[in-house]
Amino acid sequence: MKTRKTETRYVICIRNKDCEDLTLSKVYHVLPDPKGEAEGYIRIVDESGEDYLYPADRFLPIELSQPVERALASAA
Repeated sequence: MKTRKTETRYVICIRNKDCEDLTLSKVYHVLPDPKGEAEGYIRIVDESGEDYLYPADRFLPIELSQPVERALASAA
């Protein structure tokens, strides 16, 4: 079985109350941050262009097909 060296994860924003740097229903790439994740946060690049920790409950994880994942990676 093939496994990726580092798995790319994506989430979709389901809650952006009081966070104007998040766009509702937008897909975000999750950056690795084991310490933040242990505390219930995920790290993403928000609309400001910087990466920040946000409460994980503002997002739902999603799986993308490889063509969609490649398209998002090349657009970034």
